[in-house]
Amino acid sequence: MYADIVLPVPLPGLFTYSVPAHLIEQVKAGYRVIVPFGTKKLTTGLVARLHNTPPADTSIIIKDIEATVDTRPIILPYQLSSWQWIADYYLCSIGEVYKAALPALLKTDKSVKGRKTYKESSDFIDFTNNLPALSPAQQMAYDTIHEQWKQHSTCLLHGVTSSGKTEIYIHLITEALSQGKQVLYLLPEIVLTSQLTDRLRAVFGERLGVYHSKYSDRQRADVWQRQLSEKPYDIIVGVRSSVFIPFQRLGLVIVDEEHETNFKQQDPAPRYNARSVALMLASHFNAKSLLGSATPSLESYFNARRGKYGLVTLKERFGQVSLPHIEVVDTKEAQRKRQMSGLFSPRLLEVMREALNKGEQVILFQNRRGFAPQIECNICGWTPRCPHCDVSLTLHKRSQRMTCHYCGFTTEIPERCPACENDQLRQRGFGTERVEDDICREFPTAHIARMDMDTTRTRTAYEAIISEFAAGHTDILVGTQMVTKGLDFGKVSIVGILNADTMLNQPDYRAYEHAFQMMSQVAGRAGRRENQGTVILQARNADSPIISQVINNDYEAMYKTQMQERRQFAYPPFVRIITVYVKHRNPKTIEDLARELTIRLRSIFGTRVLGPDEPPVGRIQSLYIRRVLLKLEPSIPLQQARTSLLATRAELISQHSYSTAHIYFDVDPV
Repeated sequence: MYADIVLPVPLPGLFTYSVPAHLIEQVKAGYRVIVPFGTKKLTTGLVARLHNTPPADTSIIIKDIEATVDTRPIILPYQLSSWQWIADYYLCSIGEVYKAALPALLKTDKSVKGRKTYKESSDFIDFTNNLPALSPAQQMAYDTIHEQWKQHSTCLLHGVTSSGKTEIYIHLITEALSQGKQVLYLLPEIVLTSQLTDRLRAVFGERLGVYHSKYSDRQRADVWQRQLSEKPYDIIVGVRSSVFIPFQRLGLVIVDEEHETNFKQQDPAPRYNARSVALMLASHFNAKSLLGSATPSLESYFNARRGKYGLVTLKERFGQVSLPHIEVVDTKEAQRKRQMSGLFSPRLLEVMREALNKGEQVILFQNRRGFAPQIECNICGWTPRCPHCDVSLTLHKRSQRMTCHYCGFTTEIPERCPACENDQLRQRGFGTERVEDDICREFPTAHIARMDMDTTRTRTAYEAIISEFAAGHTDILVGTQMVTKGLDFGKVSIVGILNADTMLNQPDYRAYEHAFQMMSQVAGRAGRRENQGTVILQARNADSPIISQVINNDYEAMYKTQMQERRQFAYPPFVRIITVYVKHRNPKTIEDLARELTIRLRSIFGTRVLGPDEPPVGRIQSLYIRRVLLKLEPSIPLQQARTSLLATRAELISQHSYSTAHIYFDVDPV
């Protein structure tokens, strides 16, 4: 007997091993086994299938399985096929998917002792009493979703901020559970799970499980194993990795804030988009899918407009509260008149004081962390840079260090310029740490908190910041894009967007879309209860079309202008993009490899190939980076392109001069 094994390595295909006679009864599909790999190393693999067909190549030496780990499967049969779909679509190996999918504890050779017994409680029997009542507008949206599901398995709910999408989700979840189905509820950010799970647990109790990377390995392994038991969680709430956990009777998939780029895994492979994987998963179970957002991704809205998805709109806020009033402050003009108080316009400080005097709360949004993005010598222009990456170091005042946000390198803050010995070094730009520092001086008696990657490295840190703000113990919350994502705080009356221009100044065709989404989303945090909120939007280019679109909440205008540009210049959704990255430590090797790669790809795909070019950050962790862009019309089968790309990579890597290079693919980059 032979076993085809999935190994956690970036190599294509499965690996065939022989099953010794004494293990024939113990080796089954879905079990982990210990196998030799390479010259001496033993590794833990997963049995994909058993068969009696020896390899066609008789020169291959088939090694024996050394031992088994499990006495029951740790995955369900459908998961292997979904892993293969991910590997095929995102141009990676199934071993890389396996490595990403399983909790760390289940990728070891340690067996899981015993089988937990999960008991039912009253929470599993009766929950129809804690359901939130729906407004007439919400009820209409709920009914329309059902009508759309009769024709489309996937529906897009386009509801303005604070329209009560979550209440609609809860009713849909209740209906799915009453039919004996399971629900996957995806969120883009861990910060959202703590606030949402409190609301869901009030209705569904112990039927709810939470799954994300801030939980311990043991907690994630426990959730995984419960999903394989006879009493699995009926609802799983989590971030993108939740698409990998086992489901036995999935009936509904909800992707909230579906436009968020955090659903896309960047590094390492698989570079999957959890939204796309979730829709694939739903189709496997013949389940219904709901995508929800106040600012849908242009691709999703395009699919809804052309009839691939159903479309439901919810245009009024819950309780008929007005959308926030948005005022624009021209900071360029204010600086010319010397009216700015550091980072803040007089109008922003005025409305903040009024709000705090009334016991209301304020959110300040700046999409950069740290104190200052860089410092420079005001004589010769020298800037401290990372020795391993082509980026300037960011000043972090609290730690008194300069830090690279790409590789983590840190160093002391220089006292003088090493080039000209000048001791007058100035700060350029500002981040959330600087905002927090300055606002403390403006409002010395206010309670101020900061929410960014530096302050939320643990799950408890996330939860503490949110709970303190929700309870009213924090007056002003300063944050990066984390504060834009679906958070619901009733006492927030003022939102300040400190520097709208930086969001547009990105070398990315999606910059306009992302800027509109972030500004609209953070503006929507203001005035979510009885009273209309106020947003102060500070910008140097106050006449930009995007500013008026945000003020008027005019998603349609943004959509139309961006669709025209994307059609004209051939960008998604009119084409599919695959970015090919090459990395190497030698700058000459990387140039030669990128040039040869482009020549080979052009011989296959012609003018659909753009590049090679250097990305905005051309060196990370001492590896030089080049990229080649491939634009494919929808009529070109991805499988055909995949075969050509993988073959081209294999041919190049087989050459001695390129054998140590790293070539990888990013399908549908965001």
